[in-house]
Amino acid sequence: MQPSDIDDVAALNDQLARDHDIDAYYAASPLPIRVIERQRLAMVRELAAARAGDRIVDVGCGGGHVLGMFEDAELVGVDVSSVMLDKARHNLRGRAVTLLHGELAEVGLADDSFDVAICTEVLEHVIDPRAVLAEIQRVMRPGGVVVVTFPNDELIGRIKGAVTTTGLSRLPPFNDMEWGGDHYHLHVWSRAEMRALLSEFFRVLDDRAVPAEWLPIRCCFRC
Repeated sequence: MQPSDIDDVAALNDQLARDHDIDAYYAASPLPIRVIERQRLAMVRELAAARAGDRIVDVGCGGGHVLGMFEDAELVGVDVSSVMLDKARHNLRGRAVTLLHGELAEVGLADDSFDVAICTEVLEHVIDPRAVLAEIQRVMRPGGVVVVTFPNDELIGRIKGAVTTTGLSRLPPFNDMEWGGDHYHLHVWSRAEMRALLSEFFRVLDDRAVPAEWLPIRCCFRC
């Protein structure tokens, strides 16, 4: 799928949310995926290093699983998918959080208004990643922290190919490799390419990998 083929990114992400239930992804996907995603969430929290009273925006907040990790902060979630936001409202019920429907540029957030911005597993789904990063740059306060993660699709593709070639794809947990909706990704980057892209807007301070440096299935940046 190419970005130029997309007429309605909100409808596309609503369909992704229906096809791949985000709550089931975290709770019932094959064990290796659940372990990696728990590690990614822990890494996001570590890199964000949020303090009590910080104002945090989660760009592409999905089902609210990231925002739910932060206590004693002012939380704002933004997503183009109404389906995802319904899940976030359910998952974050009882929490003081503002959830906004639309593109980051459309929801009325002020310049220099956030201490922490998180954009995890999102940029591969948007038509114009640079436009999203420019908006994140706009809403960040001086000295704020931006955390970005993305899936290393080139490595993931090689792993899936090896699993298929060796016949392991007939055995659990390898017999279900469609969790997460990789076919909905509009962009593919290497780790170096993502660092270069982020460097157009921010100073990259840290670069981590999950589950390990020798197996960077999820690449995590602190800017």
